[in-house]
Amino acid sequence: MIDFGLLYDKHIDNLFAFGSRFTTDREMIKDCIQDVFVKFYTKRHLLMNVGNLESYLYISLRNRINDEFRRNIHICDNEITDTTMRPIAEAQEYENVRAEQLNMLTNSVKKSFCKLSPRQRQIINLYYVEHHKYEDICKIMGINYQSVRNLMHRSISRLREYAAVP
Repeated sequence: MIDFGLLYDKHIDNLFAFGSRFTTDREMIKDCIQDVFVKFYTKRHLLMNVGNLESYLYISLRNRINDEFRRNIHICDNEITDTTMRPIAEAQEYENVRAEQLNMLTNSVKKSFCKLSPRQRQIINLYYVEHHKYEDICKIMGINYQSVRNLMHRSISRLREYAAVP
């Protein structure tokens, strides 16, 4: 079941900014957004299989603004077409690809990190996660400064080695 309040709150600002690209009539944009959500709510049983809800909202708003222009015989130099929608769709696709790449990279690093020895994991955690300086790590791990540097170098080298193998 869709929480329409949450859906509305999540997308209202971006939808308003999108509508503002085509008209300066703020009230018309607000009315069109409201119409889109009312239509979505009243036909929710037919729209439960919508794959990309965000794209559906943008396209519905574009169509609703076009309908309003035709109905009121507004003259608009910027008719909303698929070519004006392309940058938004490309940006969404780019974000989806980036999120997937980041997820794959994170999983790869986690797998590689798990292959390290406990001391190697500990030193990387102390330095990169907890942001300790080498002097602090010496005290925590009970080893001298040069040993900390050597262990860190070996740990990073090993991590790179594991990450490079598919």
